[in-house]
Amino acid sequence: MKARESAMPDEQLWASFFDPNAILPRLGLTSACRDAVEVGCGYGTFTIPAARIIGGTLHAFDIEQDMIQTTRQKVAASGLNNVRLCLRNVIADGFGLPDGSTDYVMLFNILHCERPELLLGETHRVLRPGGKLGIIHWNHDPSTPRGPSMKIRPRPEQCRHWAEEAGFRLLPPGIVDLPPYHYGMLLERHSGPRRSL
Repeated sequence: MKARESAMPDEQLWASFFDPNAILPRLGLTSACRDAVEVGCGYGTFTIPAARIIGGTLHAFDIEQDMIQTTRQKVAASGLNNVRLCLRNVIADGFGLPDGSTDYVMLFNILHCERPELLLGETHRVLRPGGKLGIIHWNHDPSTPRGPSMKIRPRPEQCRHWAEEAGFRLLPPGIVDLPPYHYGMLLERHSGPRRSL
């Protein structure tokens, strides 16, 4: 199941929306993180910078074979050996990783999917207690040049609510602006059991 309205724009345009080297540290991805997960690697915009930061393996998923191939080429050109790319429908089939096996999960521009609670539940499962979740999404603003339609585009408060229901807590500084068109937040997995959805 592909996320709704998830067609990728031209790569050059897409890259102009983000500064991964500034965003990732701001959302708590540091060299203290070992294994991490990226849902929807796309063109590898965040894959390469994230893999350079972490100390272990980056498990990068996408549902599109073209995106996997594009990112694989970039990984090879970068000389990185800590990226595991996987063609997988994670909403339907999960991450295929053991419970509590990762330190960080990136859910970037993906929570407009039809069942965000399933994705957040799987994220909770694979994160160790105290593991971090980074969320990025398009501003809830119809003037953005891309992004899902307003009827399915989540507001920051909605993403926070879904994550808290799945067993996460928002960390300082809270919801942050990521110019020009996005917001983000960093959350932490509770050490206790996940709340039922």
